[in-house]
Amino acid sequence: MEFSPTALVLLGLFLAAWTIGAAFLALRARMLSGKVDSARRSTRRFSRILDECPAVPLLVRPDGRIEAPERLAAWLGLDSVPGFLSELDGQDTGLSAGDLKRLSDAVRRTHRTGTPFQLVFTPRYSRRNLAVRGQLADAAIASGNAALLWWFDFSESHEELASLRAETARARGDFAALVGLIEAAPMPMWFRRSDARLQLVNSAYVEAVGARDAEQVVAEQIELIEPIEGISAAQIARQAQETRQSIERIVSATLHNQRRTMRVSDLPLGHEGVAGYAVDIEDMEEQNRIFRAFREAQVSLLDQLSVGVAQFDSQRQLTFANQPFQRLFELPAARHSDVLEFDRFLDMARDKGRLPETRDFPQWRREMGTWFTSGAPQEDAWTLNDGTHLRIIAQPMPDGGLVMIAEDQSEQLALSATRDTLLRTRTATFDSLFESLAVFAPDGRLQLWNRRFAAIWGLPEGLMDDHPRIEALLEQIGSQLVRPAHGQAIGEAVRAATLDRRQRGGQVRLTDGRTLEFAGVPLPDGNGLLTILDVTDSRKAEDALRERNAALEEADAVKTRFLANMSYEFRTPLTSISGFAELLQSGMAGELSDQAKEYVEAILTSVERLSGQIESVLDLTQSEAGLLPIATEDCELLPFLTELVHHYADALEEKHIALDLRADRSAGTIKVDKRRLNRAMSNLLNNALAATPENGRILVSMKRQKGAVRIVVSDNGCGMRPGELARALDGYQLDADGQPEKRRTGLGLPLARQLIEAHGGRLEMISEPGAGTTATITLPVT
Repeated sequence: MEFSPTALVLLGLFLAAWTIGAAFLALRARMLSGKVDSARRSTRRFSRILDECPAVPLLVRPDGRIEAPERLAAWLGLDSVPGFLSELDGQDTGLSAGDLKRLSDAVRRTHRTGTPFQLVFTPRYSRRNLAVRGQLADAAIASGNAALLWWFDFSESHEELASLRAETARARGDFAALVGLIEAAPMPMWFRRSDARLQLVNSAYVEAVGARDAEQVVAEQIELIEPIEGISAAQIARQAQETRQSIERIVSATLHNQRRTMRVSDLPLGHEGVAGYAVDIEDMEEQNRIFRAFREAQVSLLDQLSVGVAQFDSQRQLTFANQPFQRLFELPAARHSDVLEFDRFLDMARDKGRLPETRDFPQWRREMGTWFTSGAPQEDAWTLNDGTHLRIIAQPMPDGGLVMIAEDQSEQLALSATRDTLLRTRTATFDSLFESLAVFAPDGRLQLWNRRFAAIWGLPEGLMDDHPRIEALLEQIGSQLVRPAHGQAIGEAVRAATLDRRQRGGQVRLTDGRTLEFAGVPLPDGNGLLTILDVTDSRKAEDALRERNAALEEADAVKTRFLANMSYEFRTPLTSISGFAELLQSGMAGELSDQAKEYVEAILTSVERLSGQIESVLDLTQSEAGLLPIATEDCELLPFLTELVHHYADALEEKHIALDLRADRSAGTIKVDKRRLNRAMSNLLNNALAATPENGRILVSMKRQKGAVRIVVSDNGCGMRPGELARALDGYQLDADGQPEKRRTGLGLPLARQLIEAHGGRLEMISEPGAGTTATITLPVT
């Protein structure tokens, strides 16, 4: 077949078009293949991204068929993804029946109404927490009202959320409890903002400042602590916040209308603000003051004790030692500044010889160190080299310390030895006394007795050893009394001495003729002493003395009558002789011759002298008998002495004796018997004239002293020896042969002494042979 050119052209054009189409199709196919590969890669990439996505999709069709990746089966604990939604309950795995029902109901509601939902499930025997969000699927994904469920695994988030919720609940509870605690706290508490303004206060703060409520405190910024030295509490809080350090101070504040000591603390809370609280320490400060006062009083008291006391702390260091302890162990004065440990204290005491000698001192020191850990007080006796005996008591303290007490018993031991000696001496003294002694207790029991007590009553020794009561003794001695009833008087004396603390005595007579005198004497220790003395001989002597005394009284009465008669019998004849002689001298009987006149004058002189002697004898006799009458009157001493001295002017001039009178009116006036004082002074002057040689010197001085007047009469005569002076001051005495004793001065000095003593004064005489005699009269001034 031949083709025409036109057909060939058409065929060529067809072939060319077919080639071009084929090339176009090939190119298009290549382009589509590239897109498919790209789509396949995108699909694999999106599939991988979906696998790595934290959410897993689940497509649920209206008929219950489901489509989901295998990862959802792993989350639910299934081996593979089932075909239907009802198969998600795998009995032992998957969702529980209740969870599956809730999920089915939600999906069914979404299919019908399109309502989205959110659920949370925990598969069986799994700790996963799965959240489900369901909604209608887009028509591009699935048609026919399919539901698309996204499953999220939020196990970690759920645990963290649960933990946060628990912590939040716990924090909320703690905060509520803290707020309640702060509100109920008895101490004022507050919180300040970062600008140091009050933001929160508790009820104690409100009550302390006397406000109505917390709102008023915050609104008015009522401060509890007043400014101190211009610095307010807010400034202190700001300072604590800036330094980020708590500030604690002790100040005084008004609390409940009372000034109290408070410990205030400001605690910075970062940038939030500053918290503060105030603790009332007034009671604690008061206790501290009381404790300090107690410690000071205790130290002062311990220093006053005679017992040494030292305290060691738990570190075995000396914290206190009173003065007696320091003296006993010769502690240095610098102990208050230097730390003195217990071992060092023992070393120092040993160096000073204030510890007992021991063979192994280190071992002994270690034994002393166990005092700190012993559970009971320890007691030891130390004998030092100087003879000091110390009683040591170590009292461990609960805090690990030790109180050491050192008592110097040297004096007590010496007193004990002295007491033993005194007891032995008392026993020996009791046994050596002539009296019978017995000591009875307040209950009447015999305590002590001497040998004569049993002997005087004739009691057996065995009876005394049993310490019988007074009643048993009275039964034994009752048969020996003339009147047995008198034994009760002895018992009453014992009871009066022991119980009534009164002394009582009496006498009893025995059947053998003896007379016993007894007395009950209370003793300082509460016992009573019964002393018995055999007064038989004394009673006989007393009877004899009583008879003699009656005779002496009768003789004294006779003497008194004799002196009264002699005073009359002596003076009456002398008065008659003196009267008749004066009549003869006056010429009443006629003119007398010269010789007769001399006789009459001699008679008058002798009468005057005899009258003076009789007066002296009578005065001396009456003075010795206590019958001398003294009639006192006011006497000015200076005129009295001047007149007395002038009376001796002729006698002084005759022997050429100088008399020096030294007196002034300051002597004043005293009450004396002028006549008898004149006689005493005259006797002293007569004695001085008789003892002073020619051209001699007599001194009479008078001086008033405190409460007395002192008169001195002295001469420069021959003087007397002590024996002669003693005899001169004695009265009229007889020698052994019955003759009157030879005297130098007669009765003048004894009479002068008697007269001066009758005035309540005294006469003192000092004499030395060749130097003279000095007589001193001391008269009281009333």
